[in-house]
Amino acid sequence: MEQHSNILKYKHLGIYTQNENVVYMREDCHVCVSEGFEALTRIRISNLDISIVASLNIINSDILLPNEIGLSDAAEKKLNLSHNETLYVSHLEPIESLSHVRAKIYNQKLDYNAYSEIITDIVEGDYSNIHLSAFITACAGGRMDIEEISNLTKAMIVSGKQMDWRKEIVVDKHCIGGLPGNRTTPIVVAIVTAYGLTMPKTSSRAITSPAGTADTMEVLTNVALSIEEIKEVVKKEGGCLVWGGTAQLSPADDVLIKIEKALDIDSEGQLIASVLSKKAAAGSTHVLIDIPVGETAKVRSTEMAEQLKGHMETVGKAVGLEVKVIITDGTQPVGNGIGPTLEAIDILKVLKNESDAPNDLAERALLLAGELLELSGKVKSGMGNQIARQILESGKAYEKFIAICKAQGRFTLPVLAPYKIKIKAEKSGVLERIDNRKIAKLAKLSGAPQSKSAGILLNVHLKDIIEKNQLLYTIYAESKGELDYALEYKNSHDDIITII
Repeated sequence: MEQHSNILKYKHLGIYTQNENVVYMREDCHVCVSEGFEALTRIRISNLDISIVASLNIINSDILLPNEIGLSDAAEKKLNLSHNETLYVSHLEPIESLSHVRAKIYNQKLDYNAYSEIITDIVEGDYSNIHLSAFITACAGGRMDIEEISNLTKAMIVSGKQMDWRKEIVVDKHCIGGLPGNRTTPIVVAIVTAYGLTMPKTSSRAITSPAGTADTMEVLTNVALSIEEIKEVVKKEGGCLVWGGTAQLSPADDVLIKIEKALDIDSEGQLIASVLSKKAAAGSTHVLIDIPVGETAKVRSTEMAEQLKGHMETVGKAVGLEVKVIITDGTQPVGNGIGPTLEAIDILKVLKNESDAPNDLAERALLLAGELLELSGKVKSGMGNQIARQILESGKAYEKFIAICKAQGRFTLPVLAPYKIKIKAEKSGVLERIDNRKIAKLAKLSGAPQSKSAGILLNVHLKDIIEKNQLLYTIYAESKGELDYALEYKNSHDDIITII
């Protein structure tokens, strides 16, 4: 406990800073003056029970009194504060693990203990965004070997909660991403669990895309379940489709991903550690990894995909996972919908075997489900796709999907956004190219994923013969302003879809 001179009264300010712990003090506050604190200094804040580290912002207005202290919402939540509570402020002791980060900056190889210390301090909240940026950058550009990636993965697995299903086989899948509309996971989970396998699927929300699996599933059911609730759903139905954020599995990953997004850095080593640590912590034993390859996908060459495949399988083995990697076509969006509600509509059409269901989404999901059935060892090699197709066409996958949704709390039909505009071809020809990144950005500018029913409904695919004035796609938005914003981007980019 600090001396009385370092005590301040807490005042709620209601400032959102994502995951960053920020503290606010007046520049004439006696603690600031006596301790010599400056803006952006990292300091320790404590109450009677909990202690956190936060970055200091200096206030020179009357929003705070000299004897008051404010915190960002993230910091307030971690300290579990009530109004007028007393807080204790002190200098931050040296963060020893930063010496390992500095070593990595100079390209030194780190062992398991070094990565473990770094990850522990990240989860504790001791690293500022500057420290996190330094660590991510130091690991990027192929500066981690296989042993280091394995050590980082192991450190991330033990940093949070770990689930144990007490089953010999627990399957999972992950797609490296970069393809708008590629919402195969709900279909795969429905098929695989209808067969009788266990697949507790924890998924992310969108990081850089117009929808993550959790965003799309949230249109249809509840996804923010506690670990206890997840266990109940899996016990009842054999699988789930939930957001991983509430489960506290590999929590360091959630922190690092936000910084990687801001830096627009996708370090191979941290990508592998991110994916496999989440799978291992979720209690999986057999994991299928899908790597789509295309010039506007995340992985742009077959050579890069093959290298990633080798590393994924090697690190998987090192952390006790049976990993199989398949390389797929990533040259264009999958399905028709891009955005949570539009993707949910596609999923239901495929599961219900409707005549206008997107065939490419169905076939990709069947490929992945078949591979996963075979990987489990429960289905003979070469028979997976056929069995997956039988389960889908019989309606059993749809029944299982609805049962999972209801076990998670509800099943709600998707509803489209009220504002829309149709984009038509300005000339005839052959559709030669769809820019995955730009059409994804167009969907985001329309409001997705925050506006669940916003996004793009795509009517064409590569190599289609296009007539002038043919409908290419429809932009949906929840407000006219967002629709205009998306249209402005579309009008200034004539290479979203290329017709020759």
